[in-house]
Amino acid sequence: MSAPVPRVALAPGYTIPRLVKGGWQLAGGHGAVDRDAALADMRTFVAAGLTGFDCADIYTGVEALIGDFVRARGSAEGLQIHTKYVPDLAALGTLTAADVAAAVARSRTRLGVDVLDLVQFHWWDYERPGMIDAAAWLQTRQQAGEIRHLGLTNCNTAAVRAVLDAGVPIVSHQVQYSLLDQRPAGAMTALCASRGVGLLCYGALAGGFFSARWLGAPAPDVLANRSLVKYRLIIDEFGGWDRFQRLLTAVAGVAARHAVGIGTVAVAWVLAQPQVAAVIVGARSAAHLDDTVRAATLVLDREDHAAIAAVLGERPPLPGDVYDLEREKGGRHAAIMRYDLNSQAGTGTRGPGLGKSTP
Repeated sequence: MSAPVPRVALAPGYTIPRLVKGGWQLAGGHGAVDRDAALADMRTFVAAGLTGFDCADIYTGVEALIGDFVRARGSAEGLQIHTKYVPDLAALGTLTAADVAAAVARSRTRLGVDVLDLVQFHWWDYERPGMIDAAAWLQTRQQAGEIRHLGLTNCNTAAVRAVLDAGVPIVSHQVQYSLLDQRPAGAMTALCASRGVGLLCYGALAGGFFSARWLGAPAPDVLANRSLVKYRLIIDEFGGWDRFQRLLTAVAGVAARHAVGIGTVAVAWVLAQPQVAAVIVGARSAAHLDDTVRAATLVLDREDHAAIAAVLGERPPLPGDVYDLEREKGGRHAAIMRYDLNSQAGTGTRGPGLGKSTP
C-alpha cells in the first residue's frame, strides 16, 4: 500500500494534497470522454488521498463534470476544487465588474458549490488595459464570500508583482514546471517565496513524454493531440530530441534505482523544487494512480540529482520568464493557443486554451 499523500498549507487553514488531479484532459481535446468512467476515476483519486481538483472556466464541460461528482457525493466537503477565470483575449480592455461577477457565478453553478475554493486568474495580453481592475473585481467577489482564495496562472514575474502590489491577496501561481522547463526557477520562485505564494505546477510529465514509451524511440512525425504538439515544441527549446533522449535515459536510470517509473521521478523532481506546493497531474484515468501517488513521497538523493543535472547542464535553460514564449506574438508556441474559448462555448470548440494543451 502506498504511503499517504502529503499535504501542504496553501493558505492559513487551507491545505491541499501535494498531488492535484488535473481536469484539462477531460475537456474532450484528447478524445471522447466517458462520463461514468471519469466520475469513477474521481472517486478512486479521492480515496487515494488526491482530494484536490484543478479545472477552468475554459475547459469545456469539465467544471460541470466535477459538479456532477460533487452532487453525486452530496457535497464538496473534504475536496479542494480549483478553477480559473480566463477572460477571452477579445474581451480584454472592455471587461466590467459585472462580467467578472457573472463568470464567478457561472463557475459556482457548474461546480455545484456556494463558494469557490480557489480562482486562478489569467490575462492574455499585458498591453491590453484592465488586468489589475479584473483582479480587484475578483477580490470583491472574494470579499462577498463567493471565493475563498485567489491565485494566478501563467503570468510572468512582473505581472505577479503588479497584482500583489495592488493589494490582491494571491496565495498561489499555477505555472508550467518540469525537467524540460525551469522558467519558474529564479526570479519567479524568489518573488513567490518573499510574498508567501505557492507554486502549483503542471507539465511535469510533459504531456506524457516522460514515460518508458518514448525511451529510445525515434522523434515522432505525427502527434495525437495539441498537448503533445505543445510539449514537443518545449523539447525543441530544450535542445532537441537527442538531448531529450539523454535526459530520459538519465531519468530512467534513477527510476530503476528506486524501482519506480520514469514519470514518478519526473514528478518527484518538480515537487522537490523550492516553493513548489503541489504538482497537477493530468491523468486521464486512474490507470497509473499507484505510480503517481509514489511520486509524492519519493525522495531523490544526491546521486539522483547529480545524474539528472549532468544532462540539464549541457546548455542554458529555456529562455525568458514564465509563459514568455507562449505570449510571443507570431511565435510557434502562440500559434497553437486558443484565445477566445468562452465566446466559443456553444460552437463545439473543445479543449483547454492556455498552457497545458495548446489553463
